[in-house]
Amino acid sequence: MTAERNSDLFGARDTFETGSGKAVFYRLDVLERQGIAPVSKLPFSIKVLLEAALREMDGFTITRDDVATLAQWNATAPGSHEIPFKPGRVILQDFTGVPSVLDLAALREAMQQLGGDPQCINPLVPVDLVIDHSVQVDLFGSNTALFYNAEREFERNRERYEFLRWGQRAFDNFRVVPPATGIIHQVNLEYLATVVRTRTNGATVVFPDSLVGTDSHTTMINSLGVLGWGVGGIEAEAVMLGQPISMLMPEVIGFKIYGEWPEGATATDLALTVTQILRKQGVVGKFVEFFGPGVSAMSLADRATIANMAPEYGATMGFFPVDDETLRYLIGTGRSEELVERVERYTKENGLFRTGESAPDYSATFELDLATVEPSVAGPKRPQDRRALSAVKRAFQAALQAPVAERGFALPEEALARRATVVTPDGTNATIGHGTVVLAAITSCTNTSNPSVMLGAGLLARKAVERGLRVPPYVKTSLAPGSRVVNEYLTYAGLLPYLEALGFHIVGYGCTTCIGNSGPLPEAVVAAVQEGDLVVSAVLSGNRNFEGRINPYVKANYLASPPLVVAYALAGRVDIDFATEPIGIDRDGNPVSLREIWPTLDEVRHEVQRALLPEMFRRQYANVFDGNDAWNQIPVAEGALYEWRADSTYIQQPPFFVDLAPEPAPLRPILEARALAVLGDSITTDHISPAGGIAAESPAGQYLIARGVRPADFNAYGARRGNHEVLMRGTFANIRLKNHLVPGVEGGVTVHLPSGEQPSIYAAAMRYQDAGTPLIILAGQEYGTGSSRDWAAKGPALLGVKAVIAESFERIHRSNLVGMGILPLQFKPGENWRSLGLSGREVYDIEEIDDDIRPGAELTVRATGEDGHALRFQVIARLDTPVEVNYYRNGGILQTVLRSLARRGSSNGQRA
Repeated sequence: MTAERNSDLFGARDTFETGSGKAVFYRLDVLERQGIAPVSKLPFSIKVLLEAALREMDGFTITRDDVATLAQWNATAPGSHEIPFKPGRVILQDFTGVPSVLDLAALREAMQQLGGDPQCINPLVPVDLVIDHSVQVDLFGSNTALFYNAEREFERNRERYEFLRWGQRAFDNFRVVPPATGIIHQVNLEYLATVVRTRTNGATVVFPDSLVGTDSHTTMINSLGVLGWGVGGIEAEAVMLGQPISMLMPEVIGFKIYGEWPEGATATDLALTVTQILRKQGVVGKFVEFFGPGVSAMSLADRATIANMAPEYGATMGFFPVDDETLRYLIGTGRSEELVERVERYTKENGLFRTGESAPDYSATFELDLATVEPSVAGPKRPQDRRALSAVKRAFQAALQAPVAERGFALPEEALARRATVVTPDGTNATIGHGTVVLAAITSCTNTSNPSVMLGAGLLARKAVERGLRVPPYVKTSLAPGSRVVNEYLTYAGLLPYLEALGFHIVGYGCTTCIGNSGPLPEAVVAAVQEGDLVVSAVLSGNRNFEGRINPYVKANYLASPPLVVAYALAGRVDIDFATEPIGIDRDGNPVSLREIWPTLDEVRHEVQRALLPEMFRRQYANVFDGNDAWNQIPVAEGALYEWRADSTYIQQPPFFVDLAPEPAPLRPILEARALAVLGDSITTDHISPAGGIAAESPAGQYLIARGVRPADFNAYGARRGNHEVLMRGTFANIRLKNHLVPGVEGGVTVHLPSGEQPSIYAAAMRYQDAGTPLIILAGQEYGTGSSRDWAAKGPALLGVKAVIAESFERIHRSNLVGMGILPLQFKPGENWRSLGLSGREVYDIEEIDDDIRPGAELTVRATGEDGHALRFQVIARLDTPVEVNYYRNGGILQTVLRSLARRGSSNGQRA
């Protein structure tokens, strides 16, 4: 660790008593006393950014002006100021984390080629990687499911795990949480986060915990008063290497919550309501900060459910400042007395503790009365499409015939009555139709981190079992807790056996169905769905339900609270009105309504108080890094450089830094480009990035078969993110992708021009590359929404995409495009490819690109049609800061860092 370099130009350095000794901290109120700005009125989230700038100020990467600019944040007009932020740590999950560690290994190779010391490539801030995305629900409804799925996970992912074990040993400041521990965000919330961190550089320095993560739902940690959000893997890697995040000064939206919970509503319903409100208001790229008496009365787990969904409502994060509930949560999850005392003393001393007495200044304020929250689900295709429980049946039936453009399924009238027969395991037959629930999963950090909804699901299961209700045999049920603590308190409460009686056996500790690791549906169910061409449904307690994500045979996907997941599993269909129709028939032949078995608020609160004990957390996290014997037995390779294996189908050296020149080539216009795809609105990273299963007939499947891999051993795309050959073949391969170059066709297909042939997107891209033809993507609004997948940018870069022209971009994905050297271009307001009359069959020239390009520059695009007619239109270069311009000039963020480190090493002869 380097010595403290802060020049303390404001005289903010001070000491205070932590309860276990004196420590240094940087006092925010100094700036107010000096007349620089009324810091006490700032939103808490801005204060945390300000403290980081004040503490990390070195006169170079963070200057005195940067600190003053942050302190003078203007609620009504934050302006276009670029501000630097150095997070205190980085957190990775294994799907996005493997490429990050892989890039670090490749950077070491490149550094050696440039004549530098490869070991200067090391994380300079603490990095934790939690292996949680690799477990798949292969076996369910069985007491052996947990063991079986864990075995299959290790079999499929052994090469990846060997690589991560090497990284754990080879890199400093890098820890790995082994498989079968829990979901990254729940582990972060329950154990890794400290709220207030310490660093020793001669003196002990105390400062707010902050982080970035390679998963968009990193925002769940905002519930604990920890500043953090999701970034692309490439941006996270730059942070690991000591680079600040450059961001525009954000607006901060205040969201006031007041009133009292109504009977029957859950934290999930509240989160879905908040998501719908804020998505409608438009908070993309903004901070949201929650306040009001309703927040003071809300449990931290309920706050976590809301904070988790920030990507769904479009905000950078949804922040809950530190308050008394934060301290109660730290105590309740077994944190040490020393830590709790440090958090309380520091946050109160530095103006970071919320008392509820007065609200800060906000850019705008919205309100919500808790009494208006009602039981809800969201779907069938987007998390912001909330439906009151009473309206789900009607809305689903309408969606069956609604146009696809309106998120419907466009079925003709004659198709509505289609049915099919499933031969169940016991030999009986069951009839299914549109709206049948074939998959019900209690999964995802969003809700499994919340004991109230998990115990609520257990209470509902107990009442259902006691009435003799059963789940239909065609429903695939699963329970994937976010940590082992959930198993412990469900068992202690005596509720796990009732969940198991309904088929909700624990299938693994990881992020399963919500990310597409739902595993295969029973063959008989698949056959029936295909025979009837049915729109069947999944109900899951997750945060994402985009098309093609959950299961390839399930077109309608609904997000719901864990109790509602159990309820819909019992009903066996989503086209049910629980207010008027029974959920099932009891053992005596009497109809049972959902109201009869729904747990009351008092029942849930009683179980939470009785069954949740601090020693459960201390026990389960006591040996978190070395408590998995299967992980510990994986052999570890030695050496600072990774020994690449040519025959590996999981881990290959990425090509991004091979033969990298010491200096970048001059920027040039993009000339004679072709459109690889023409896309509509709300194209998600699920549509772009390789995700889910690998089809045998796909380019990726054919690549693996050619290398002797059986289809049964393909694993998911996410598990093979360490092999660029697989991932580039799976880019834009989503089965629901609608490329307007090939109208009426779904999937990763395009038109190759000028031949007019219709190959896969990968095959067309390779033909264009062979011809030296650069590529562009045309898109609509909200391009790149969804998970923060770096391969949604890496894949297009390897396919030869040089620019994306869209109406608007999701924040993380736009940053990722820049980080991979792809130019994000935005149509002028009111224009899009349709209004301009573009078909995608034109030849495109993007002019005025050179080394003098400026942030937000207007560029001219010339589109020459097949008839020779040329159309010119203006676009805005979404290089938002000078730092991003520098990244683009270097061909990407990591190329920039590598060249900087190489120059620094050559100039001073020392390790960077």
